Parts: sequence; structure tokens; C-alpha cells
Amino acid sequence: MEVMALEQVEAQVERLLGGLGCEVTMCDVGLEQSKPASLRNNVTYIVCAVVFNDSEEVLMVQEAKQDCYKKWYLPAGRVEVGESLQEALLREVKEEAGFECQPITLLLIQEQGPQWIRFNFLAKITGGSIKTLSEADQDSLQATWWDRRAPLPLRGRDILRLIDFGLKYRNDAWHPVTLPLDMSCRHVVQRLVLIFSADDNIWILVVKAPRPHLPVAAALKTHAVTWAANMVAQDAMPSTYYEHNVNTLGVFSLQHDGRQHGKTDGMCFNTLVALQPDRVARDEDGAKIPPSPARMPPPVENPRYVWHRVLMPGVREKLLEKSKNTSILPMHSLY
Repeated sequence: MEVMALEQVEAQVERLLGGLGCEVTMCDVGLEQSKPASLRNNVTYIVCAVVFNDSEEVLMVQEAKQDCYKKWYLPAGRVEVGESLQEALLREVKEEAGFECQPITLLLIQEQGPQWIRFNFLAKITGGSIKTLSEADQDSLQATWWDRRAPLPLRGRDILRLIDFGLKYRNDAWHPVTLPLDMSCRHVVQRLVLIFSADDNIWILVVKAPRPHLPVAAALKTHAVTWAANMVAQDAMPSTYYEHNVNTLGVFSLQHDGRQHGKTDGMCFNTLVALQPDRVARDEDGAKIPPSPARMPPPVENPRYVWHRVLMPGVREKLLEKSKNTSILPMHSLY
């Protein structure tokens, strides 16, 4: 392959490292097993707001729904047809808590495959007033500021982790501000910056044709969204795939439009993925022997792919730093 073409791949990686996106023009793996995303039909997106006041009390809403009546939770709800994630966030906080708000950053993405993905935002109040019992409706009964010590019957304890993430980010912004990019996508896909590192060298896996590019894989209904990375690794290196861990370390950026129902309801997650040896050797007593560090990535067997050693010093250093410190938006599978 031409050096110029591979340099363009490094330039694409540099864009993603800067929190930008790239148009999805092709899907390399899994497309035949995936249907176009259609909100409320085969995908569900949830938005959730973590909002603090100056006293580090967190905004909570009291549920009006019968199955969790009078329980308390963070402002949250489903994205409606035709909405962006941020539009849904602003609507939910207004409806459930009475406030206008502005998203600061995504804190955490949680997923159970493309059919259920929750986007947890840190946000700040920009106007409005807190919802009171006299304003109770089908969206919520009321809202309050919670100091996390006073007894409060919670709808679910899962939000305690989200509140902790929000406090941690307020005190130490440990990953760059990350907000959804307004770029359309038909399917739910994962674009991989799949790296292998050794001796301060770093390689990225590249698809050769029709021009060199980062692999894009479709999410399958039966698996976590991040399983797409495993499909790419197995496609490229079937013999050595089971000797390695494929770890999605986090999300550089995500792309979503949502304006055209059934046509742009998809999502592209631009992710950092580390391929790491998982060979366990044992001595004659059965004790584990640490594997010898690999000096090179495992050989590519599928001619569609090639390993490219990163040459741009700035890109190499940033990838190494982010892979070691995972200073990147986390994405957790709930499977």
C-alpha cells in the first residue's frame, strides 16, 4: 500500500483523538447480520442527567409511573423519534424536574446491545425552577436536591455509580469533554482504532480496500455493541484470536443524527480497542508463568487487513497515553 494512503489513516486517527468524527461510508464486518436502526423498533436509547448544585447535592425526581410510584431516580427517559440525544436530555430534565439545562459532557455509556443503550450526561442548570408536588403529572411527581445522606427510597441503586462518576468528573475531569456529534449513520456500528503496543511502538489494524481505512463493524442484536471489535479481530486473525483479549477501552466520540426515522437512527461509536496477549503458561507445579512480552502484533491471516506501525509521534504518544491511563469516555456492557 502507498505510504500516502496509510498516512491518511493516521490523520483519521488524529481526528478521532481530537474528539471529531468521520462519515460512515462502509461497514466491513457484520452488516449482513444487522438491520438498519429504527428507534422504538429495534433500538432504544435512554438519556440520563447527573446535575449538581453548588453544595454538590444531586437533582432527583420522584416517579409517577405505577411500577415505581413515589420512588426517586435521576432525570431520565427514552429518546423520542426525531430527537437528538441532547434534545432528549433537555426535554426530560424540563419535564421531570422543571429546569432548563445544558449538557457538559457524557460521563458513561452503558449498553445491552443495540436494543438498549443509555447515555449518561453531566449537565448544569441554566434556568427554570424546581418542580413541586402542585405540578405533578404523568412525567414525575416532583423534584428535589439530594445530599446523598438523607434517607430516600430509590427506584434503583444503579444511579449511585452514576452520581459517583459525576462527582469524580467535577473534581477531576479525567477524560476530554465528549458530546454527541451531529453526523448521520444508518446502523449501530463500532469504528475501531484497534491497537497493539510493544516497546513504545504501536500498530493499528487497517482494512486495505477500497482504500485504507479503520475497521467498521455492525453491532449485533445478540451481543454487546462492543462485541463488534471481537468480530473484527477474529476476522483478521482467526488462528490467534483466542490467544488474545480484545478490550474496548473507551469512546473517542460518537456520531448520531436521528432526524429521519429508520434512516438515521443509527449510531457510530469511535472507539479505542487494545489487543492484548492472553497466553497463560504454567510450570511443573502448576504455577502461572508470566508470558514473554510480544515484540510484534500477531500475524494477519485475512488479506483484507494489515497492521500499520504508527509513525506520527504525536499520534503514537497520545494512543500510548490513552491506552495506559484510559483517559477516555468509558463504555460499559451490562450483559
